[in-house]
Amino acid sequence: MNLRRDLPVVAMLTAAVAAPAFGQTAAPAAGAAPNAASFPDFSGAWAHPGVGFGPPLSGPGPVVNKSRLRSGQSNSDQLVGDYNNPILKPAAAEVVKRNGEIALSGKAFPDPDSQCLQNPVPYIFWNFYLQILQQPNKVTLVYQHDDDFRQVPLNRPHPTKIVPSVHGDSVGHYEGDTLVIDTVGVKIGPYRTIDRFGTPYTEALHVVERYRLIDYEATKAGLARLAKEWRPAGGTVDPNYRGKGLQLEFTVEDPGVFTMPWSATITYLKAQRTDWEERICAENVGHYYEAHYFSDKDAHIPTADKPDF
Repeated sequence: MNLRRDLPVVAMLTAAVAAPAFGQTAAPAAGAAPNAASFPDFSGAWAHPGVGFGPPLSGPGPVVNKSRLRSGQSNSDQLVGDYNNPILKPAAAEVVKRNGEIALSGKAFPDPDSQCLQNPVPYIFWNFYLQILQQPNKVTLVYQHDDDFRQVPLNRPHPTKIVPSVHGDSVGHYEGDTLVIDTVGVKIGPYRTIDRFGTPYTEALHVVERYRLIDYEATKAGLARLAKEWRPAGGTVDPNYRGKGLQLEFTVEDPGVFTMPWSATITYLKAQRTDWEERICAENVGHYYEAHYFSDKDAHIPTADKPDF
C-alpha cells in the first residue's frame, strides 16, 4: 500500500453540483425519469475495508498480488502483480512485471493515489467510503478521499463526440433492483493505472458497474472473500448493523491491454461513522523525495508555481 500522509478534516457533506456526461454502449432511450419510489434506496455512507478489488462472482478476475503474508493474504506493503494472469496481453504483463520488480527492490512505483492525482475508473473503487446520492435524472457517487465525486446522468445515450476525462464519461440506468453505469473515455496520463499493481489501460477502456443491495448473510460472505485476499486496512463497518449490504460488480474491457473481459467486486456495509470525514492527500517531502521513495525521480506531487494566498 503506498505510504503518504492523510490529513483528516471533519466535514459534513451538504450538496452535489451538476455536470454533463457521455459514452459508448447503448443506454435506454430517453424518456420519463423514474420517481424516487421506483428505484432501490442506496442512500447512506457505505464502507469496505480492503485496499484492492475483491474476487469476481464468476469468470476471469483481476490481477492479484504475488507477494503474500504468512496468513495467505495479499501483502499490501509490497505490491507485486501476477504478470502471468492470462487476462494480460504481453506488453501489459511486462509493465506489471516491471512494477513488481520495483516493489521488491524496496521502492514504490508512482500511482494515482501516491501522486495525489484524480483517480480514474476503476482505480477509484479502492476508496474505503462511498455515498450514493440518487435523483430521478442522475446519480452522484461521492468518494471520501480528496472529496472526489462522479455524476452520472440517467436514461440517456453516450454522445457521439467523447472528450476524455480522468473519470471518463458515464451514463446509467436501473435494471430492476440494479443500478447499471457504463463508462468510456477515461483519459490516459502519467501514473494513471487501473489497479494497485500499475496495470495500464488505453483509451479503449470500457467499464460497466452494477450496484445492488444484497442481504446481510451474502454481504458477510462477500467481505469474508475480500478478507482472504486483502487484510482489513480502511473503512470501518458498523458492527451492529444487520441490514442489507451494497455490492458493486464491475466488468472491465480494454482490447489494447487485456485478452478478455474480466470482473471484480467491492462489497460494502453501512459505515460505523455517520458523519463524513474528509481525507485530503498531502505530500510528505522527507519521505517521498529526501528518502528517494519512488522509483521515478520525476514523480512529484503537483505544486503551484506561486502561493494561492
